[in-house]
Amino acid sequence: MIPILHFSDLIHRILTANSSIMEPLESDLKACSQPDFNQSPLICGLPDDIALSCLARVPRKYHTVLKCVSKRWRDLVCGEDWLSYRQKHNLVETWIYALCRDKILDQVCCYMLDPSSAQRCWKLIRGIPTHSLKRKGMGFQTLGKKLYLLGGCGWSEDATDEVYCYDASMKTWSEIAPLSTARCYFACEVMHGKIYAIGGLGSRLSDPRSWDTYDPHTNSWTSESDPNVVLDIEDSVVMDGKIYIRCGASAVSSHVYVVVYEPLSCSWQHADADMASGWRGPAVVVDGSLYVLDQSSGTKLMMWHKETRDWIAVGRLSPLLTRPPCQLVAIEKNIYIVGKGLSTVVIDVCNVRNAGGVMVSSSIPNLTSDDDVISCKSLSI
Repeated sequence: MIPILHFSDLIHRILTANSSIMEPLESDLKACSQPDFNQSPLICGLPDDIALSCLARVPRKYHTVLKCVSKRWRDLVCGEDWLSYRQKHNLVETWIYALCRDKILDQVCCYMLDPSSAQRCWKLIRGIPTHSLKRKGMGFQTLGKKLYLLGGCGWSEDATDEVYCYDASMKTWSEIAPLSTARCYFACEVMHGKIYAIGGLGSRLSDPRSWDTYDPHTNSWTSESDPNVVLDIEDSVVMDGKIYIRCGASAVSSHVYVVVYEPLSCSWQHADADMASGWRGPAVVVDGSLYVLDQSSGTKLMMWHKETRDWIAVGRLSPLLTRPPCQLVAIEKNIYIVGKGLSTVVIDVCNVRNAGGVMVSSSIPNLTSDDDVISCKSLSI
């Protein structure tokens, strides 16, 4: 009979078997390079392609352990080939990242959550660039295995074009190419492998009625302008290959309205008023459907029905679980509703059940703090 090993035992055996090729690690990690397959094998006695197939199946929570084996293993785990292999074979695991504001210190902080872990607790990400700590109106976005902090401004600081990047594999921050236009309180979305920074408020010398597009392959931004680009932005999502932006009340009308960016024609237009009428809170897209958390009177989840052009009430949430104002993020069929202190409620939209008129959900323990949640994003490795 073949013994069944716990995963921790398997990791231990791999580390022991591979001890002959251990290499010292530098105390401060530098940028990862692609692995050199002319070196000694990843795992003694195995071809590298087989070794990669084995190692890539190690759960994400153990990747830190893998990086401690040798410099070559570290470079492999931190490289693009590792991410590409896990994506190709449906091995990626998605974690949640939340940008918050510490109300006591009045500065931003960032937390991470592994939804699959048994403890399911939020963990603080350290090392946020000091220049960004006091800023407000920053963009917060993920692309590939990296997290981005963009722009922002302060009481005594005009809008900035600075962009910082957090490599989730290396767990290090770095500064990358600046925005084409300094801006704050803008829409920030990812579409077709690029980051879009749209509208908002600019510096005294910039034109905020524009949008910047970031290409991670060239580490460069391009800028385009249009008089229809909006400045007063409340929320944004990507749906059906288009960017939808919910705007605040205009000078002409007191009603909230929605504008849509069509990348094929590179044009902006107004969405139907019936869609705009029900978008009254943070939104997220699941399987092509738009969900909105209405926090105007309690908290209830709404869904935009494209065929009937109508908003449908999915259900209301218990006031004992949610701590508005909340932000939304989706992983597969689950919507995570994250409120003050990172109190988190999970809704399975494919299996919504109600008890006493309240949606049945699971919850994740919150922190002891009362931090406000600015934005939530997911990142898969």
